[in-house]
Amino acid sequence: MEKKTNPYLPIWFAMVLAGGILLGLFIASRTGSFNFLPSGNDKIREVISYVESNYVDTLSKKVLEEKAITGLLEKLDPHSVYISAEEFHEANDPLLGSFEGIGVQFRIENDTVTVINPVSGGPSEKLGVRAGDRIVRVDGKNIAGIKITNNDVMRKLKGPKGTKVQVAIFRRGTPGLLDFTITRDVIPTYSMDVAYMAAPGIGYIRLNNFSATTHEEVHQAIEKLLSNGMKKLILDLRGNGGGYLKAAIDVADEFLSSGNLIVYTEGMHHDKEIAKATSDGLFEIGDLVVLVDEGTASAAEIVSGAIQDHDRGMIAGRRSFGKGLVQEQMDFKDGSAVRLTVARYYTPTGRCIQKSYKDGLENYNSDYYHRFMKGELEHPDSIKFPDSLKYKTPKGRTVYGGGGIMPDVFIPLEKDSALYFYNQCINKGIVYQFAFDYTDRHRSGMLHFKTADQFEKGFAVTDAIYIDFLKIASEKGIKRNGKDLTKSDRYVKTMIKAYIGRNLLDNDGFFPVMNTIDPAFIKAMEILEKKK
Repeated sequence: MEKKTNPYLPIWFAMVLAGGILLGLFIASRTGSFNFLPSGNDKIREVISYVESNYVDTLSKKVLEEKAITGLLEKLDPHSVYISAEEFHEANDPLLGSFEGIGVQFRIENDTVTVINPVSGGPSEKLGVRAGDRIVRVDGKNIAGIKITNNDVMRKLKGPKGTKVQVAIFRRGTPGLLDFTITRDVIPTYSMDVAYMAAPGIGYIRLNNFSATTHEEVHQAIEKLLSNGMKKLILDLRGNGGGYLKAAIDVADEFLSSGNLIVYTEGMHHDKEIAKATSDGLFEIGDLVVLVDEGTASAAEIVSGAIQDHDRGMIAGRRSFGKGLVQEQMDFKDGSAVRLTVARYYTPTGRCIQKSYKDGLENYNSDYYHRFMKGELEHPDSIKFPDSLKYKTPKGRTVYGGGGIMPDVFIPLEKDSALYFYNQCINKGIVYQFAFDYTDRHRSGMLHFKTADQFEKGFAVTDAIYIDFLKIASEKGIKRNGKDLTKSDRYVKTMIKAYIGRNLLDNDGFFPVMNTIDPAFIKAMEILEKKK
């Protein structure tokens, strides 16, 4: 007689398993430890054993556990997540401020791993690896022309400090391949893209996240800018997705007077915690503009909100992302982890700026699209706030909660018919590719540019260079036509120069050039130059 299997058994099992996970999380919160199958919970053990022994198809207990945990957390909020052991280092390394590897910045160009720059003082630079080198083999295995991904490259090149990796490199002008045996070491990563004097008296700092080293980086940058005569500052947090709460508090402390409330957090099972500024800030006096956009989130919104709520500076740009949930991490023995939302954070005026997630994860993650379609990125009056979400700063400015930091000065997404040719070039990626190829061919003739200032003043995209670019654009089907091409030409030339600068000098060579055509940067400069 054929044995019948209950078709609902897998669903029933997943529900029971999820209940066990919840119980485990509760026990962990009380004891500080976690055991996926707590001792004494025989029912769950029996169910797992029964399914493994009797289910109609082969099942992996690990896969079942991970799917159950992931599904459970997805139903809570968008930022409670499970991180597998394989994904853990990829998620955590940017926040730790370092990783262990060979120390190169690379990009995949024409299906080949190309060194953009070796990390200064890193193991690759010490052995003579140069910008422009192509890594074609790692530990004897070919990695060129196989459609390798960035993650695959990092898995091959990263590794514990002290371990060795063999790489074979193609270098333009050198016959054959160059073999290097590189001993991996601790490689620092930086959350500050660039810091420089944008004009006499005006400094500029751009941060890409808030990691364990962010405050030290910002503190040192402010010290250097002050020594160069900085009186006013642009703090660029556009595209900054956040990071460590403590890093945000410490950075905000650099700009706020002693005793000023920076942020407070509160949750159902977490007591209210308050963070206030100390007297250690380096730039507590001086005009300040903070740039934000729809990619500014979490820790970056804490800094923006605190500065806005204390009338310390002007927020310029577009409405920020709207993440006001605080996560804590619980580690598993197998190297995986859970990040669970445990509290909400509030700005000094009492704003919770977390946007709604009641319509589901997919809708939440499509928020940029919805903003674009509603016209919010071009017109601030398309954003409607109920009176209950309006707050007042000490000086009487109206600020808003319930969905990101609304800037004091709105800067629309740039849409200009005169930029059609420029936009076509950007969308097709040919500016980036042309700049890379040009740098690769002429690198030896540009090694005398040792600083960003030397490059900015000493290099120009000549008519001959631009004609070469236009030929390539034409071959790619992009025609230089239109009534007024003056602005497009200027933007394209500026971007070519900026990317050549990045290939030579990393971000120090890129942002000072690129900012000259950035509407948000230009507006921030106007605000500071008008303020007396």
